[in-house]
Amino acid sequence: MADESISGNLKDLSLNRNGAVSKKSHLVVCFGEMLIDFIPTVSGVSLAEAPAFEKAPGGAPANVAVCISKLGGSSAFIGKVGDDEFGRMLADILKQNNVDNSGMRFDHDARTALAFITLTAEGEREFVFFRNPSADMLLRESELDVDLIKKATIFHYGSISLIDEPCRSTHLAAMDIAKRSGSILSYDPNLRLPLWPSEDAARSGIMSVWNLADIIKISEDEISFLTGADDPNDDEVVLKRLFHPNLKLLLVTEGSAGCRYYTKEFKGRVNSIKVKAVDTTGAGDAFTGGVLKCLASDASLYQDEKRLREAIFFANVSAALTVTGRGGIPSLPTQDAVQRTLAEVTA
Repeated sequence: MADESISGNLKDLSLNRNGAVSKKSHLVVCFGEMLIDFIPTVSGVSLAEAPAFEKAPGGAPANVAVCISKLGGSSAFIGKVGDDEFGRMLADILKQNNVDNSGMRFDHDARTALAFITLTAEGEREFVFFRNPSADMLLRESELDVDLIKKATIFHYGSISLIDEPCRSTHLAAMDIAKRSGSILSYDPNLRLPLWPSEDAARSGIMSVWNLADIIKISEDEISFLTGADDPNDDEVVLKRLFHPNLKLLLVTEGSAGCRYYTKEFKGRVNSIKVKAVDTTGAGDAFTGGVLKCLASDASLYQDEKRLREAIFFANVSAALTVTGRGGIPSLPTQDAVQRTLAEVTA
């Protein structure tokens, strides 16, 4: 394993390796679901016991898009919401956060998806979804903004959009367009078992596009689920079962502990920072956004371990700051907030 310490210049990861300011044209296009999260005002109680809920915009791909923009990058979102007040609100929130929402579509019949989230006292989550069907499941290939996809330096997606037709076929078509256009394909399975027909369907669905991705971010729980292994920390299991020949970078998030990384040339681990967690919603997306923001302006990042470790630490700090607030998008940090924290911890 690589040394746990972080060396090198962490002051401004918006600079590329030549010291020039990165251009804002390094576009990350995020594909998938955007919805409304209802977060209980009190932690450690069931949905029935919660006295009230706060609404917050959410959905993993949308969270990643907003995170990249708030961190100073360039992002766009492609997905479908209902032609209702929640859907219009979500489109406006993307616009307010400088995310290109021109690839959003509005369904006149289906509603915007809702998710009620229960929080443990430690801020961990359980989900109850309302989507029977919701608008995000109904995006059709004919509704894709092909030109927007072709502009992507990175095309990022999850697995929820692979569950149901017609969205599944649309998702696969979008991946194909991005791949043929030279985009880096980034995949975060973001396992949500209640949305899948069965555990077997979830495994096969998630793995059906596994070997097409250039970058994969996965959690320890997802490793256990996909491999059936008792120990998600076993490098042999990770490398043999999950590291496919075309993969450039595999990231394994470990919650508050940090992240492990695997490439064809090296592997290692980067610690996170200690914070008091209030709500872990969006933490993984904040991590992904941090990594993709750095990678979009430095496409060979995964080939240089020093630069990669700096980018992962940047992403770890982004995720850590996110869990100190409630809700996914509202808690995502700005570039200034991350840079201030980096300056404090590396002083």
